[in-house]
Amino acid sequence: MLSVWKSKPESGLEVKETEIPKINEDEVLIKVKAASICGTDRHIQKWDEWAANRIGKNIPYIFGHEVSGEIVEMGKNVRGLEIDDHVSAETHISCGYCFQCRTGNEHICENVKILGVDVNGVFAEYVALPYRNAWKNDKSVPHWIASAQEPMGNAVHTVFDGDVAGKTVAVFGMGPIGLCAVGLCKMAGAEKVIAVHPSDFRLKFAKDFGADLSLKSRDADVKKEIMDYTDGKGVDVMLEMSGSPQAFNDGISVLRPGGRASILGVYSKPFEVDVTGIVFKAARVNGINGRRMFDTWYKTKAFLKAGFPLEKIITHNFRLDEIEKGFEVLDAKEAVKVALEP
Repeated sequence: MLSVWKSKPESGLEVKETEIPKINEDEVLIKVKAASICGTDRHIQKWDEWAANRIGKNIPYIFGHEVSGEIVEMGKNVRGLEIDDHVSAETHISCGYCFQCRTGNEHICENVKILGVDVNGVFAEYVALPYRNAWKNDKSVPHWIASAQEPMGNAVHTVFDGDVAGKTVAVFGMGPIGLCAVGLCKMAGAEKVIAVHPSDFRLKFAKDFGADLSLKSRDADVKKEIMDYTDGKGVDVMLEMSGSPQAFNDGISVLRPGGRASILGVYSKPFEVDVTGIVFKAARVNGINGRRMFDTWYKTKAFLKAGFPLEKIITHNFRLDEIEKGFEVLDAKEAVKVALEP
């Protein structure tokens, strides 16, 4: 089968033929119909400091984790699935026996393995997956759209970490997940949604998803603009999706007393935060990791069924063997999300 490998501890990738994986009794074999590129994949492709520290011991291996495909083979212990089912993958492969798994928190399993990070991933024509991680899709949803449910799920988890109906929400970072968050907030009845990002290109997409105010963080005095827009009150909810220390601190500064901040962004280095300011605001600040298994997937499915326009974030489609073109348009900031089809 055609597959995309991280073969060496350096920038780049390798497209090559390899054997179709063998499955065990608790796995399904998925014929990949679409796989989309995530920011994590860009770290791996570039082989930056994060990738070297996180992935180094795993190479050579197949990367990629956002997928939609069809089940073509099942192990004898598989339950609840059938041959030809359309499925996506919950990418956190949990152990099922640690304290977190046994208390309803599989998404933060103590022994978690990540698809396409710790084990072979989905940039291939076939992938083996534990059947418990296969999420059955409605066959009416095209594979190239269904492959982006995993990042949409991150947005669902972050947005609904608390209530947004009738509230003013600031979303920092208009990557695919931040854009989904803007649209979800509007669908869920947020009164106003403010989108913050340094790029006009991404802010245009934010408007398409319903943002009421778009602020170009590179040029605007974000704190002043938001405080003026909210008549000095600040926002009820702040969602940080960018991984930027400046965005985090700007977001906390415009959060009203008693407000909620949900943090999905991953930061490359430690940075200074005014914790005393958070204390005196009595703010609730929560970290968000992945998707709750599987509550988030049911919510994601419901929003797609209700008409959430997930297809809007997928700006480019390439064949799997053209994956380098996908990385090129992302690096050139010409794309939001790239889908690959074997």
